[in-house]
Amino acid sequence: YGYKFNLKENFGLNNSTMTKYLIRIISAIVGFLPLISKGQDSNIQSDSVKIDRRAFYKVIALESAYYLTAIFVLQKVWYKDKKIVPFHFYDDTQGYLQVDKFGHAFGAYLESYLAYQYLRNSGVSKTKALIYGGSLGLILQTPIEVMDGIHEGYGFSWGDMAANSIGSGLVVGQELLFNEQIVKYKFSYWESRYSQNANGFLGVTKLDRLLKDYNGHTYWFSMPVNKIIPNQKIPSWLSIAVGYGANGMYGENENIPNFQGVTIPSTVRYRQYLLSLDIDLTKIETNSRALKSIFQGLSFIKLPFPTLEFNSKGEVKGYWLY
Repeated sequence: YGYKFNLKENFGLNNSTMTKYLIRIISAIVGFLPLISKGQDSNIQSDSVKIDRRAFYKVIALESAYYLTAIFVLQKVWYKDKKIVPFHFYDDTQGYLQVDKFGHAFGAYLESYLAYQYLRNSGVSKTKALIYGGSLGLILQTPIEVMDGIHEGYGFSWGDMAANSIGSGLVVGQELLFNEQIVKYKFSYWESRYSQNANGFLGVTKLDRLLKDYNGHTYWFSMPVNKIIPNQKIPSWLSIAVGYGANGMYGENENIPNFQGVTIPSTVRYRQYLLSLDIDLTKIETNSRALKSIFQGLSFIKLPFPTLEFNSKGEVKGYWLY
């Protein structure tokens, strides 16, 4: 059920105008970060830290650029050809066998993790970095839910909001419990064979398919082996990863029989539970600043390794690389 007001009819807002307003709101949200530095100045003596303002404003610039780019891509790909409709809610907790929810949690985790780490490196105290940086993923994901709520075919989802909270909570919780991110949340993508038979339903371009082909998404929780088996001989960069994905999906809750006049092959929807090795690139020692930057940038991507799959069809499969 939608509310009685209609953004387009009552307020004259079309897709383009609504996007501009949301970008302004998002910019204001990200823009609150400089206030931290003002409040932090008064606590420099008690916290025994000094803010690196160049690094601090780099945080703001990077987060703003990343997020506004993401909004632009969503507008051009995800909401393309979707009409503005009355704001409404939508229960999609069972959709795509919850792969979508893992994606929401990953997005919030990534944003919160980066904001927290950058703020700490800028000299902001841990408490304030957790409050402002650790919560940023949830804050930045919320406007996307608002956009879903006003677009045809989507809707504001409390399930998505819960997943966003879990993603940010994973960052904050680990820092409070372990004083570090022992478990890294990672993502991998292989274009699925299902997209080839979907006649464009799972995306036309590679970027489309990256966003829409949930069959190719896998989300991983990666943990150093030496945290599980205390042994100094085990390199700190060697990790073990457990992953979740799903296959056989040609639709959100059930598979569609055809798309744009072309028959879609009948498939069985099933869940995948994966076990693999991984590498924590941030633990590899190097004196090269360029390599450190590359390793940091790739640290949220699960590297291909031999993998075991256990799925809901009762099958056990092995892959040389996954």
